[in-house]
Amino acid sequence: MIHKTAIVDPKAKISSNITIGAYSVIGPDVEIDENTIIHSHVNISGHTKIGKENKIFPFTSIGSDPQDLKYNGEETRLIIGDKNTIREYVTINPGTKGGGGKTLIGDNCLFMISSHVAHDCLVGNNVIIANNVPLGGHATIEDNVVIGGNSAVQQFTRIGKMAMIGGMTGVLNDVIPYGLSTGNRNSLQGLNLIGLRRSKFENKEILGLSEAYKIIFATKNIMENISNLNGSFKENTLVKEIIEFITKDKKRSICTPFS
Repeated sequence: MIHKTAIVDPKAKISSNITIGAYSVIGPDVEIDENTIIHSHVNISGHTKIGKENKIFPFTSIGSDPQDLKYNGEETRLIIGDKNTIREYVTINPGTKGGGGKTLIGDNCLFMISSHVAHDCLVGNNVIIANNVPLGGHATIEDNVVIGGNSAVQQFTRIGKMAMIGGMTGVLNDVIPYGLSTGNRNSLQGLNLIGLRRSKFENKEILGLSEAYKIIFATKNIMENISNLNGSFKENTLVKEIIEFITKDKKRSICTPFS
């Protein structure tokens, strides 16, 4: 059902069973898949593709020009997956030419009121971003991350899978998978053990990760500490993921207990 006051460009590709509320505006290069609900006063523009069964609440702005002074009107894209909930006053921008041209959002994410996803961000699946959280451009947020309210994520920062960011945290450094990070300028406070247990990882894996964590961050020389891990630690899947994350090419330094 499309409300009679909604403005939907005839060139937009709108699937069946779409609800578009009063005074919403849908641009010509927008694609929206079936069973998505768009409430009133929503603006969707740009080359934006939205998947199935999303819920988009009033006063959101999706697909408008990136907030990047280098952007010069070139064609870039925003792709949003399935079953996401995008609450009031959320803003999501497409990519830029210098960042690969795409902003990507996965499935089953929750973007709470007044959160912002900047240009060229990569957001995984099952991510929760709480109220008033801005993601700077080119940030990467992996699967199952939770970011607490009033936090801010600096551009080019990575947050590894199932990491948890406490409220009111300034994320300036990359956070390892399964990490717990808080602080005015973020430091590592340990592991997201509650999240690991809820995800039903085996106790043996969690205990191995906890021991490896102590070795990896025993001193400020993280690479030397990683070289001290023995074979049994390196066979642990969770430990492997953290090592790969730390050793991957990156723009930001790794968040540590010493940050």
